[in-house]
Amino acid sequence: MADQIVKGEGEALRAEEMARQLWALREAALAVAGDLSLADTLRRIVMAAGQLANARYAALGVPDETGEYLAEFVTMGMTPEAEARVGHRPRGHGILGIILREGQSLRLKELRNHPRSVGFPPNHPPMKSFLGVPITRKGARLGNLYLTDKRDADEFSADDQHLIEMLAVHAGAAIENARLYSRVQHLSVVEERQRIGMDLHDGVIQSIYAVGLMLEFVRAQLDDGEVASAQERLGGAVEALNATIRDIRAYILDLRPRRFEGDNLVVGLERLLTEFKANTLISVTFAADSEVDADLRPEARLALFHIAQEALSNAAKHSRAVQVMVTLKTQPDGVALTVRDNGRGFVLSREQQRVGHGLMNMRDRAQALHGELTVGPAEGGGTEVRVFMPK
Repeated sequence: MADQIVKGEGEALRAEEMARQLWALREAALAVAGDLSLADTLRRIVMAAGQLANARYAALGVPDETGEYLAEFVTMGMTPEAEARVGHRPRGHGILGIILREGQSLRLKELRNHPRSVGFPPNHPPMKSFLGVPITRKGARLGNLYLTDKRDADEFSADDQHLIEMLAVHAGAAIENARLYSRVQHLSVVEERQRIGMDLHDGVIQSIYAVGLMLEFVRAQLDDGEVASAQERLGGAVEALNATIRDIRAYILDLRPRRFEGDNLVVGLERLLTEFKANTLISVTFAADSEVDADLRPEARLALFHIAQEALSNAAKHSRAVQVMVTLKTQPDGVALTVRDNGRGFVLSREQQRVGHGLMNMRDRAQALHGELTVGPAEGGGTEVRVFMPK
């Protein structure tokens, strides 16, 4: 009877431990999958693995392009000072190389007894038990998990190995996602640089070149004694240079990051317009109903903010306006945002190549939330951008 009680208590404790481990695996998987930064993802995987298997030390090695050596090595359990004393990080020799090249899990009670063990470098802490698990995704080897020194036992168990292998599946997806996100960000930066370069070449640089030609002509006129004509043309050069400065201010406005999380649209637009006026020297008027924020969901407020931002950027770059009027009004079934300038007007055939990408972004934002966007000539001249967002 006593043996049965002890056995029952042991099974209950084992079931409780397995439940704890599975819950920890779930939490670890959620934490790992919740980050798109590759460096943070690797660090979270290492921390999760060490906690799951109750290991004193944990590491994650990422192979280089050849797959023969470790390019990155993220650790847990050693202080930065201790790592500095060790010196160089592992490259994938010895037992680590087995996991790296063969792609199979390996569990050892004593590291030093394995025939492929190459020992530790000077100042490295002693380590005994070992568990190595590869991280793969769609046949590609993305990394390897290394755990040493099981805290509450002489060696890692088969259950430990099973848990870490399950974590490795989640880790593979997380690493792949983080790498894809990093590539998308890189491509976005490249595309944005190309767009900025084209805009600067077609706008600012050409304007500066034109001013330079005008000044060369002024110098020639002065050499010929045509002072009156030179003064007149010099005034045109100064005006053109001032226009170029306004263009540069507009590009700065377009590039400056603005934080708006969809909380208070009226306040967000007021800040945006203050910045717009300071950078472009264009006069701005703003009128808004106080209840508009209550009529809109956060994602609708965020979309309206970005549409206003894009419309103002286009006005600064292309309209040659001296005044912009922005209104935000509540209507019976929705909210209407209007951005109107008194510039040279909007002709689709002429402008679609210059601001088409921005127009597409504005339309996409509006349509994603069942809104409507119209762009066209404003009454009395200039351009009007109007977006209606349902409540």
